[in-house]
Amino acid sequence: MTTATSDSELRRIIRFMSAFTRRQAERTIDFPGGFAALDDTYALSHGNNHVLVDGRTDPEALPGRVDELMAHLSHRTVYIPDPEAAQACITPLVRAGYECSEVLLMVHTGPVPELGGAREVDLPALRGPLTESQRRFLPDVGDDVVHDLVERRAARRRGADDVRFLASHDEFGEVASWADLYIDAASGTAQIEDLVTAGSHLRQGHAGVVLDTALRMADAAGCTTVFLTALATDWPRDWYARRGFVPVGSVHCFERP
Repeated sequence: MTTATSDSELRRIIRFMSAFTRRQAERTIDFPGGFAALDDTYALSHGNNHVLVDGRTDPEALPGRVDELMAHLSHRTVYIPDPEAAQACITPLVRAGYECSEVLLMVHTGPVPELGGAREVDLPALRGPLTESQRRFLPDVGDDVVHDLVERRAARRRGADDVRFLASHDEFGEVASWADLYIDAASGTAQIEDLVTAGSHLRQGHAGVVLDTALRMADAAGCTTVFLTALATDWPRDWYARRGFVPVGSVHCFERP
């Protein structure tokens, strides 16, 4: 279920995501209705190697196009943010062996938090916590996959003019929780991405500190639309809802091993 928002705001969010994907990619290949975003440096990262359908495309031709564009990779991933386009593509993609999930686009509607407390860090400070979290979430993958999932954060610096990595620290100075903040001051849009807490610091309030800081920084940059993504079937969506985020749209994600 989504909450009503202006079409212009939702279109702005989708344009932001499309632009970020293009800028982050090492290379892109266009086709009618979308493009493939590819990065050979992080070939095992689905987030860096996928197809984004952001316009009108031929649903029946899409599975074959994806196979051609991603022939050098072992996985297939397709993102479709437009609901009508997603519905049109479901049958051909499922027939081709894809599984579908829904990722909500959630916009912050509450007041800007009065307190923050997290601070900006760089990738070296996050490398250890990121490695721990990926092994916790994906215990069966190899070291090469973990490497790409950790190091791919460097590519995110290309995605927007203002990219910040934020972290909350414990009393000993260890990183406890972290997230990305992407700001496009020109359009007044910001995205909060990959909010994660280290396993040893769960339920200590650190994620809230990071989220509040990101919201304050986005507001200070003049962003009137601040959004994040959350799986429609997972618990974080409820946690975000309690902090003032409402679903305004969704992205359909199609994956095939």
